[in-house]
Amino acid sequence: MHLHRYEKIWLTVGILTLAAFVIVAGINAFAMGAMPPSDRQMIDPTKVDQTPPFNQPGLKKIGPNEYDATMTAFVFGFAPATIEVPVGSTVHFRVTSKDVVHGFQIVGTNVNMMVVPGLVNTASHTFTKPGNYLILCNEYCGAGHQLMAAHVVVK
Repeated sequence: MHLHRYEKIWLTVGILTLAAFVIVAGINAFAMGAMPPSDRQMIDPTKVDQTPPFNQPGLKKIGPNEYDATMTAFVFGFAPATIEVPVGSTVHFRVTSKDVVHGFQIVGTNVNMMVVPGLVNTASHTFTKPGNYLILCNEYCGAGHQLMAAHVVVK
């Protein structure tokens, strides 16, 4: 196969540009410490029920109109199944899984995270409108996946 002089030049320029991009991206990712945001809290997924605060899942008031919601995801359910907060409350969700990968999505909000066994995920949301907000699992987790739901009741 014969390549013309101009084809060789443009191939060389393209390959050098690609190599420069990979080098610059590598320097940004590793040398400058670029990492995805995470608090990387880890627990033993086989001992979720014995590990505080997941041994007592529920809602805890931490300030005026501010709450911590500690929740666990398990086969086809969430604990607790219902959380009640007043309108205007900010809720900090802390969620982990006991068994398999689950999803945690609060319909009508921007709260959406993957719940991985052993990894503690967090998200916060301020509920400005009253209503019944559905929490659902949006990661297929088994035969009864469609039954997995919880509720945030905002009064």
